Order: sequence, then structure tokens, then C-alpha cells
Amino acid sequence: MASSTLSRIEKIRDHISPSYSEMKDGRIIKISPEVSEALSVGAPVVALESTIISHGMPYPQNLETAKEVEAIVKKNGAIPATIAILDGVPCVGLSPEELMTLATLGRKARKTSRRDIAYVVASKQTGATTVSATMFFASKVGIQIFATGGIGGVHRHGESTMDISSDLVELGRTPVAVVSAGVKSILDIPRTLEYLETQGVCVAAYQTNQFPAFFTEKSGCNAPSRVDSPEECARLIDMNANLGLRSGILIAVPIPSEHSASGNIIQSAIQEALKDAREQKVTGSAETPFLLARVNELTGGTSLAANIALVKNNAQLAAQIAVSLSQFGK
Repeated sequence: MASSTLSRIEKIRDHISPSYSEMKDGRIIKISPEVSEALSVGAPVVALESTIISHGMPYPQNLETAKEVEAIVKKNGAIPATIAILDGVPCVGLSPEELMTLATLGRKARKTSRRDIAYVVASKQTGATTVSATMFFASKVGIQIFATGGIGGVHRHGESTMDISSDLVELGRTPVAVVSAGVKSILDIPRTLEYLETQGVCVAAYQTNQFPAFFTEKSGCNAPSRVDSPEECARLIDMNANLGLRSGILIAVPIPSEHSASGNIIQSAIQEALKDAREQKVTGSAETPFLLARVNELTGGTSLAANIALVKNNAQLAAQIAVSLSQFGK
């Protein structure tokens, strides 16, 4: 509890300026006034990534979804903080105009993981942050909770290609709790869970014993831990901080059952998309957007609708957890 009070004092100190936070190297992170005010008084804040806006779905659905997700966070008592790099400036909390800019740019915005941050900032580019980059900036300004669709993981045949998402490494070294629908089902879920264990990441499934598989509620893999309420999630996050573990937490939330796509249809589409990716030699950071778009095409839009539904569901729970966590130490 004492650490929560100390953390709140440190946040007030770090946010004397209402709109900017200075990093140790002198570079500036621009923080929206609303987010800055919330952080300074210990109010609940939820970080949101921007790659889902630029690369996750087409315009105008991406803009509509971004606005709706932010509205859900607010409705559930927290302040949304969408994170992106705009013209070389890391931004935490975007204005409606900035959201519009990112949405219309689409894939012209650079997909930015932790690896790319320094280059995108130095070259004054616009970058949409992935899970790893969003976690990095969220942690820098004191945001403890982040909602997304699904995290990256070990790609299929990753034992040969070594294609492993930096999201997993970031979870092992950055103390931010990520609320997601598990791991994208286009990936190798069992190996991803093994890698998360190696990184020392606490993985907890929400109201289930089985780890979810993004589009479907079950992956066939048991979850290492289970939490059943926002309050339990908040206690877990608070204890992780009090113990000084300095690692992230993955809270895996099954997609709402009414939006869960047929497992057989999705798996068939995934196999077809993987085959197409191999034939077209799509690899690296371009692979996941390609596969998700192809699966959406093959399922007649069913997977995109499911994607939007699970993002909204995760945002709602993340806000509820943030509200509960904000009560600790009061």
C-alpha cells in the first residue's frame, strides 16, 4: 500500500508540466492535458495502442473503432491514453484530430515496435505503436494498464525461423499489465506460453482455466493462473509492483461467446492464409497484418467483426481494473 502512495507522489512530481514529460536523455514525451491531469492525481488511466488503428483495419472502421474504444474506457470510469509517435514526437493521449490523422494515414504510418522507436523519433516520422512500444511509453509516464486486441508471440515454425515477437520480451522487462484476448491464433500458442514462462511473465486467464485464442474462447492450453474479477486483477498488479518484480502481466480475456467465431472456419482460413504468406514470401513485421487481413477476407468479414468485439471487451475490463487499482493506498 505504501508503494502505491509513493508512486502517486512520484507521478505528481513528474507531471508538474501539464503536457510534457522529460525522459532521462532530454527527449520529450507529449502527454495530453486530460491524461496528464489524471496521472498527477492518481486517477485511473488505460493505455491503448495505435497499430490497431493504422494496420489492424481499414478506414473508416479504424477511426470509428478507436473512438468507440476510448468511449468505452471513459464510460467505465477511466481515462483513455492512445499512444503513437507523430512527426517524431511520442504522444500519450491523442486528440480527435490526431486520431483522424493516424486513421487516414493507415499503413503509411510506420509500424513501430521497441526496436524502431529511436529511429522513428530521430527521423521525425509518424509511427503507430505495437504492444511493445506502447508498453514502453506507458511505463515511462506511469500508466500501469494497457488494453489491446491480442499480443504477438512465437510464429509457427518459430523454432527454425526464430521469428518471435518483441511483445514477449517487453512483457518480461516492463511493469505494465496487458489486457488482451490472449495470443493471435495465427501464431504458435503453446510455444508462446513457454516463452512467456522463460521471460518470467505472470499469465492469468480471466474467468476461465484455459488460455484463450483470440478469435475463439479456448486454445486447448491451460492457463498458469486465473483471476475472476477486476478487483483480483488489481490486487495481482499491485502485488507485482510491491514485490519489485519489474515484469509485466498478461491478463488473457476470452472473446465474448456471442462473437466467438467457429473454430473450424477460422482454423481453415488461417491455414489458407499461412500458405498464401509463404507463397508471397511475406515475413517479419508485415506477416501479422497480412495474415489477419487474409483471414478476414476468407471468412467474409467475420473475423474483423470478432476482432472489434474483443478489443472493446478488453477495453471495458481494463478500465474496470484501472478503477479498482486506483483505490489501492487511498
